[in-house]
Amino acid sequence: MQFAGQEQVQAPPAVVWAFVQDPQRVAACLPGVQDVQVVGPGELEVTVPLQAGLLRGSLKARVQIVPDEAAGQVHVRIQGGGLGSTLAVNAGANVVDTGDGQTRLDWQGAADLGGPLAKVGGKAMEPRVQSLIARTFRNMSAQIAAGSRLA
Repeated sequence: MQFAGQEQVQAPPAVVWAFVQDPQRVAACLPGVQDVQVVGPGELEVTVPLQAGLLRGSLKARVQIVPDEAAGQVHVRIQGGGLGSTLAVNAGANVVDTGDGQTRLDWQGAADLGGPLAKVGGKAMEPRVQSLIARTFRNMSAQIAAGSRLA
């Protein structure tokens, strides 16, 4: 599954870079996450409730956030599993200074599901995963903009 999109952030790039350096703040933008533990610089362990067809339970995943300001990119890797299924997500965003005090995030990602979740969800999971990735970037934009207004 391949995904891409854009998100406009109402804050300058310096504020975006400060935000993505804090994994706890980024984790707060992940939809549906129940439990978050910071396990190292830029690394989190998260638990997400999972429901697909008759499958109900939770997915545990390790999230790695790698900001590369010199390259103008932030990378996110998610590896996890639950209910006999696996999930691997590689996503990233180009952080683009639009020159007007705002920032554009040009994001893209790929997700791979394996096991019963892939079999039960099949192609129906694609729009759900796209929506989750898009919501994550929308949530980041809103949190960054809110923090920028408070500064």
